Amino acid sequence: MKKRLLKLFLFAIALFIVSVELVPILVIITNGFKKDIDIWTKSPFYFKPTVHSYYLIFSNRDFKMSLRNSFTAATISALTSVFFASLAAFGFTRFDFKLKFLLLIAILLTRMIPQITLALPFYLLFRTLGLKDNIVGLSVAHISFNLPYVLALLIPFFASVPRDYEEAARIDGCKMFGVFWRITLPLSSAGLVVAFVFAFLMSWNEFLYALVLTGPNAKTAPIVINAFLGQYAPLWGQLSASSTIMLLPVFAITLGFQRYILKGLWTGGLKG
Repeated sequence: MKKRLLKLFLFAIALFIVSVELVPILVIITNGFKKDIDIWTKSPFYFKPTVHSYYLIFSNRDFKMSLRNSFTAATISALTSVFFASLAAFGFTRFDFKLKFLLLIAILLTRMIPQITLALPFYLLFRTLGLKDNIVGLSVAHISFNLPYVLALLIPFFASVPRDYEEAARIDGCKMFGVFWRITLPLSSAGLVVAFVFAFLMSWNEFLYALVLTGPNAKTAPIVINAFLGQYAPLWGQLSASSTIMLLPVFAITLGFQRYILKGLWTGGLKG
């Protein structure tokens, strides 16, 4: 009886948490199919669907360009972070050298630096290098917070790969980079997928660096969506429709890689 009550209690808590998370998303999705006047004046439950807001945002060249910029910056940032973090994770888990622990802690501590602290230095540096309002510059800024996070995710996966496979490959004449590329990397594929997904989503949703470092050419979707708040009154319909479009890649990636994400988090949690 106690066990059943405990299950019901846990189910109620889980249902409450899911509801708190999903209700704002449902409000955004439904508002995207309403007219602004209906959102302002009607009951929240009034729903007479229209695609007028979607027509307006897809007629907006800035929004389409910003989606492309967001996707490009997130992809470059995630791939670069995963590649270099996997090399670093391999080094930290396979080699012993002086100050190894302190170096690892120093890299991970950079993840804790507030973005607002680095925004001005990045702005001055990129302006000097000609990378301001540039996708490459924005991607580099995103790598600064993605790389240490991805490294922290990958180290448990690389540490869990049995050394026997690598030693057998070395005996067969495989060089160290070949061991990394042909043995360790494939055996850590679940961790790589998890790291890529989280890095992509963090870059996809990033707002502060995009606000400070970009202009008309490289502005990302969060910046354009923020502009729908308007000077005098929010354009709720377009704001909700564009926010719904921003959610689609998140849903697609999460559902598409669900198996790898669960396996990766489970394995990383156990080994970490």
